[in-house]
Amino acid sequence: MKILMVLESDFPPDTRVENEISALTAAGHELHIACCSHHKQFEVPGNLTYTIHKTFISPFVYKASVGALKSGIYFNFWRRFLKSLCRTQSFDAIHIHDLPLAKVGYEVSKREGIRFTLDLHENWPALLNISTHTNSLMGRILSSGRQWARYEKWSVTHADHVVVVVDEAKERIARLGVNPAKINVVSNTINPDHFDFPPQTRDENYLTLVYGGGVNFHRGLQTVIEALQTIPEKIPQIRVWIIGPGSYLDNLRKLATDLGVDKYVEFFGWMSLTELLKHVSQADIALIPHIKSPHTDSTIPHKLFQYMFAGIPILASDCAPLERIIEETETGICFKNQDAASLAENLFKLVSDNSFREQIPKNGKRWVFEKYNWEVDAASLTDIYK
Repeated sequence: MKILMVLESDFPPDTRVENEISALTAAGHELHIACCSHHKQFEVPGNLTYTIHKTFISPFVYKASVGALKSGIYFNFWRRFLKSLCRTQSFDAIHIHDLPLAKVGYEVSKREGIRFTLDLHENWPALLNISTHTNSLMGRILSSGRQWARYEKWSVTHADHVVVVVDEAKERIARLGVNPAKINVVSNTINPDHFDFPPQTRDENYLTLVYGGGVNFHRGLQTVIEALQTIPEKIPQIRVWIIGPGSYLDNLRKLATDLGVDKYVEFFGWMSLTELLKHVSQADIALIPHIKSPHTDSTIPHKLFQYMFAGIPILASDCAPLERIIEETETGICFKNQDAASLAENLFKLVSDNSFREQIPKNGKRWVFEKYNWEVDAASLTDIYK
């Protein structure tokens, strides 16, 4: 089949999308990627097994995406772009990544008489409810949570297939009235054969906790910093590495200073994946302290499976998918989200239980090779297009 994948962002890179392209091209499908660039001058990579169609998106149109359901500006931009592609190309299916462009994808599918797959990376309405930009005065005017929830229900019922990242998300979409048979779970797992993790080189003078990812309020890193008020009493050699960019970095720096724990925390900002993995390989414990919400209860981060494969013990909050998988695989321990005392208590448990901690590397690798790997998820994806 000739499949048109549509992304709202620039591409590459995007680990999930790259994995999906690889799986579908290996299954014999022809992939075309429609995406946008924030720069008028851009390069399209050559020598690929797929074709990229890229167009410039102005800052004004990009920002109009917040009010996409109230104004036609954003949708019309994508309508024009995709219509121009369909004038010169004939596709058998359209595959839309994330909720916002579902309506445009549905319109293309009906106009061209092709199948429509909606790939939901996360619970979009719930994400907007906790995002900073949609909770500002202008954001609340332009974006309505209820309207996005209605739009999501309309979208998943009109798609031929729906892709989600975790079982909890499948259950949630099914509750919206969608036949579970047309919902495929394609998770954010890794391909062990292609995932290069550096040798572990830990510093025995410290107990190093590492966080890698976006730095926003709902990531829950403030709970980690609050817990540092009590942790050094039992673990004086504690240190926390926070790696990644985000709007909440300055808030966390100030919190650490105000609580007098800044000497235990180091902020690294953005790093390439290669550099990030080097730092993870030097850590004793990996942190996933997300705040529990309808959003985090129906999505799963790539890094969970990266940490499992690397054999790093995981200290995570009790978001439903995190807790389910960590308990199933015995690769870490979970604490009550937004509860600094619970985080500290469960850290002490993890550190003191040597026999459990020593089993984690073996447990993580076994579960990645047997169940939580891209080969399994790729089969779920390719089933859609058989």
